[in-house]
Amino acid sequence: MRCHRELARDIAVSAHTQALIVGAGPAGFSAAVNAARQGAETLLIEQAGALGGVATTGLMSHWTGSTRGGFYEEILARSKDCESRQIINPERLKTVLLEMLEESGASLRLHTLACEPIMQGNTISGVISESKSGREAFLADIVVDASGDGDIAARAGVPHHKGRERDGGMQPMSLMFKVGGVDTDRAVLPGGFEDTYELPAGDLQTLGREHLPHPAGHVLLYRSSIPGVVTCNMTNCTGVDGTSADDLTRAELMCRRQLDPIVQFLSEYVPGFENCYLLTTASTIGVRETRHFEGEYTLTEDDILEARVFDDWAVPGAHFNFDVHNLAGSGLDETGLQKGFPQHECYTIPYRCFVPKKVENLLLAGRNISGTHLAHSNFRVMPICANMGQAVGIAAALCAKERITPRQLDVTKLQGVLRAQGVEP
Repeated sequence: MRCHRELARDIAVSAHTQALIVGAGPAGFSAAVNAARQGAETLLIEQAGALGGVATTGLMSHWTGSTRGGFYEEILARSKDCESRQIINPERLKTVLLEMLEESGASLRLHTLACEPIMQGNTISGVISESKSGREAFLADIVVDASGDGDIAARAGVPHHKGRERDGGMQPMSLMFKVGGVDTDRAVLPGGFEDTYELPAGDLQTLGREHLPHPAGHVLLYRSSIPGVVTCNMTNCTGVDGTSADDLTRAELMCRRQLDPIVQFLSEYVPGFENCYLLTTASTIGVRETRHFEGEYTLTEDDILEARVFDDWAVPGAHFNFDVHNLAGSGLDETGLQKGFPQHECYTIPYRCFVPKKVENLLLAGRNISGTHLAHSNFRVMPICANMGQAVGIAAALCAKERITPRQLDVTKLQGVLRAQGVEP
C-alpha cells in the first residue's frame, strides 16, 4: 500500500468541557440533555445537520417496542404529532429535540465529525474533529461515545468485535423512504415480517419475495402523521460493513436502485397504493449493527429472556424482541423472534455495560454498548437507546463533578438520581 506521511502540526483547542458527547442520535442527544440538566458543562458533537440520528435524518417511521418510563417518555410527550404518540414526524422531532437541548443549557456543534480520540496513556481526554472549520481539538473530563459504530472507542483501543460471534456477519442496511398518494382508508399496512395479507394476486409477503429485487423482498409499511403518506422500510442491502466508506457507498447505491421497483410493486399489488409515488428518502442510511465493545459486563440474550434485574441497573423498563433482519436476504433471520418472542416482562441493563474495558474516562451509549449479537438486536432500538443516554449522561455528570473515572462511580448515586426522576426497576 502506498502511504502519504502527514506532517505534524498544532491543532487549536476549541473547547474544554466537562462532558463531551459524540453523536446526536437518541442515545447521544439524551446523554447531552441529561448531563447538562445535572449541571455539567456539556458539548454535543454531531456530523449531520440535525439532531435525532436515525429518528430524523434516517426517516424512521416510529418508536419501536414497548419500553416503559425514563427520558423516552418525555421525548414522546414533547414530540407527539398525531393520535399515536409513537409515530414520528421527523421534521417536528428535529425542532423539538433542538428546543430540549437548548433548554438544558448544553452546547451544540453540528456538521462536525469526531474522528480521533486524544489519549494520555489509557485515558481519553477529548477528541479531534474535522469540519468546515478545519481540524480542531475538543478536550473533556468525560467522553461519551454515542456514535453508533463506536468510532472513538475503537480508535481509543477498546476491545471489540463486529457482528455475530461465529462469523462477524452483520445485519443488513436499509434506506427508509416515504410514498404519497396512498388511500390509507383502504391500504394494507403490514408492520412486521410475520404480518401478511391474502390479496387477489396471492400472499403479500410471498409476492414481495417473488417480485422485488434481491436482497429486498419483504413488505413493511407504516402510517405517518401526514394524511396519504406512508413510511416504507423495504430497501435492503446485505453483506456490508457500516464502518467502511466503500460499503456505505455500495449500500446507498443498491438501496436507491431498489426504490423504483418497490414503488412499482406497491402500486401494482397493494390495495390503497394504486396511485402512490415516491415522496422523500432518508438522508442517512440505516445501519443496524457494526461493533460490539467489551465492557465490564456483556449483556446476553439469556439476561433478556430471564428479565434480569441487576444490582447495578442503569436502564430499567426495557422491552423488545430479537429483531434480527435476515443477514443473507429479506425478512426475518432464522435466529430472530418477533411474534413468537416468549418474554413479556421488562429487563434492565447494568451500568457495567456502558463502561468499556481498558480505557478510562470513556462511556458508551446506544447500540455500541457491551452485548452479544442477539441481545443487541433487542436493545438497539431507539426507545431503549434514549434511556441509555439518560443514565449515561447522568453518570458522566457525576463523574465530572467528583473528578473520578466512570469505573470508580458508586452506581447507587446514579440510581438515586434516576429514582428522583421516577425511574425504578
